[in-house]
Amino acid sequence: QVQLVESGGGLVQAGGSLRLSCAASGDIFNINDMGWYRQPPGKQRELVAQITIGARTNYADSVKGRFTISRDNAKNTVYLQMNSLKPDDTADYYCNAYRFNKIYWGQGTQVTVSS
Repeated sequence: QVQLVESGGGLVQAGGSLRLSCAASGDIFNINDMGWYRQPPGKQRELVAQITIGARTNYADSVKGRFTISRDNAKNTVYLQMNSLKPDDTADYYCNAYRFNKIYWGQGTQVTVSS
Protein backbone atom coordinates (compact mmCIF):
# COMPACT_ATOMS: atom_id res chain seq x y z
CA GLN A 1 0.00 0.00 0.00
CA VAL A 2 0.88 3.68 -0.13
CA GLN A 3 1.74 5.77 2.91
CA LEU A 4 1.46 9.56 2.72
CA VAL A 5 3.04 11.97 5.21
CA GLU A 6 2.30 15.70 5.10
CA SER A 7 4.57 18.38 6.49
CA GLY A 8 5.03 22.13 6.40
CA GLY A 9 1.95 23.33 8.23
CA GLY A 10 2.04 25.94 10.93
CA LEU A 11 0.94 29.38 12.06
CA VAL A 12 1.26 32.29 9.66
CA GLN A 13 -0.07 35.83 9.47
CA ALA A 14 -2.55 36.86 6.80
CA GLY A 15 -0.73 37.63 3.58
CA GLY A 16 2.05 35.21 4.34
CA SER A 17 3.10 31.99 2.65
CA LEU A 18 3.57 28.34 3.47
CA ARG A 19 4.70 25.36 1.44
CA LEU A 20 3.21 21.99 2.24
CA SER A 21 4.88 18.74 1.26
CA CYS A 22 3.48 15.23 1.02
CA ALA A 23 5.91 12.35 0.67
CA ALA A 24 4.69 8.98 -0.57
CA SER A 25 6.29 5.70 0.39
CA GLY A 26 5.52 2.02 0.09
CA ASP A 27 4.03 0.89 -3.22
CA ILE A 28 4.76 4.15 -5.01
CA PHE A 29 4.95 2.75 -8.51
CA ASN A 30 1.91 3.47 -10.69
CA ILE A 31 0.62 6.32 -8.52
CA ASN A 32 -1.46 8.53 -10.79
CA ASP A 33 -3.41 11.57 -9.63
CA MET A 34 -2.46 13.30 -6.39
CA GLY A 35 -4.13 16.15 -4.61
CA TRP A 36 -4.73 18.30 -1.58
CA TYR A 37 -7.94 18.63 0.42
CA ARG A 38 -8.64 20.71 3.49
CA GLN A 39 -11.14 20.66 6.33
CA PRO A 40 -11.80 23.95 8.14
CA PRO A 41 -12.94 23.73 11.77
CA GLY A 42 -16.53 22.51 11.92
CA LYS A 43 -16.87 22.21 8.15
CA GLN A 44 -16.77 19.55 5.44
CA ARG A 45 -13.57 18.42 3.76
CA GLU A 46 -13.15 20.19 0.45
CA LEU A 47 -10.95 19.95 -2.61
CA VAL A 48 -8.05 22.38 -2.80
CA ALA A 49 -6.04 21.21 -5.81
CA GLN A 50 -5.34 18.15 -7.94
CA ILE A 51 -2.48 17.22 -10.23
CA THR A 52 -2.37 14.37 -12.73
CA ILE A 53 0.56 12.16 -13.62
CA GLY A 54 0.95 14.37 -16.69
CA ALA A 55 1.08 17.48 -14.46
CA ARG A 56 -2.30 18.90 -15.45
CA THR A 57 -3.77 20.83 -12.53
CA ASN A 58 -7.16 21.78 -11.15
CA TYR A 59 -7.88 24.27 -8.35
CA ALA A 60 -10.79 25.26 -6.20
CA ASP A 61 -12.02 28.74 -7.08
CA SER A 62 -11.23 29.93 -3.56
CA VAL A 63 -7.49 29.29 -3.99
CA LYS A 64 -6.94 29.79 -7.70
CA GLY A 65 -4.22 32.35 -8.33
CA ARG A 66 -2.86 32.02 -4.79
CA PHE A 67 -1.98 28.32 -4.46
CA THR A 68 0.17 26.18 -6.74
CA ILE A 69 0.28 22.40 -6.73
CA SER A 70 3.29 20.59 -8.13
CA ARG A 71 4.87 17.17 -7.98
CA ASP A 72 8.31 15.63 -8.17
CA ASN A 73 7.86 12.05 -9.30
CA ALA A 74 11.52 11.24 -8.70
CA LYS A 75 11.06 12.16 -5.03
CA ASN A 76 7.53 10.71 -4.79
CA THR A 77 6.38 14.04 -3.40
CA VAL A 78 3.57 16.49 -4.07
CA TYR A 79 3.73 20.11 -2.94
CA LEU A 80 1.27 22.89 -2.27
CA GLN A 81 2.71 26.40 -2.37
CA MET A 82 0.29 28.71 -0.58
CA ASN A 83 0.69 32.46 -1.03
CA SER A 84 -1.41 35.43 0.08
CA LEU A 85 -2.92 33.35 2.84
CA LYS A 86 -6.23 34.39 4.37
CA PRO A 87 -7.84 33.48 7.70
CA ASP A 88 -10.39 31.44 5.72
CA ASP A 89 -7.52 29.18 4.64
CA THR A 90 -7.24 27.92 8.23
CA ALA A 91 -7.83 24.17 8.10
CA ASP A 92 -6.34 20.74 8.40
CA TYR A 93 -4.76 19.95 5.04
CA TYR A 94 -4.65 16.39 3.69
CA CYS A 95 -2.94 15.00 0.65
CA ASN A 96 -4.23 12.04 -1.30
CA ALA A 97 -3.04 9.75 -4.05
CA TYR A 98 -4.65 7.34 -6.48
CA ARG A 99 -3.07 4.03 -7.38
CA PHE A 100 -5.07 1.73 -9.62
CA ASN A 101 -8.58 1.65 -8.07
CA LYS A 102 -7.57 2.73 -4.57
CA ILE A 103 -7.28 6.11 -2.87
CA TYR A 104 -4.85 6.85 -0.05
CA TRP A 105 -4.88 9.66 2.50
CA GLY A 106 -2.29 11.21 4.74
CA GLN A 107 -2.84 12.09 8.40
CA GLY A 108 -3.00 15.81 7.72
CA THR A 109 -1.10 18.93 8.71
CA GLN A 110 -2.63 21.97 10.38
CA VAL A 111 -2.52 25.44 8.85
CA THR A 112 -3.61 28.42 10.93
CA VAL A 113 -3.75 31.91 9.43
CA SER A 114 -4.11 34.80 11.87
CA SER A 115 -5.81 38.10 11.07
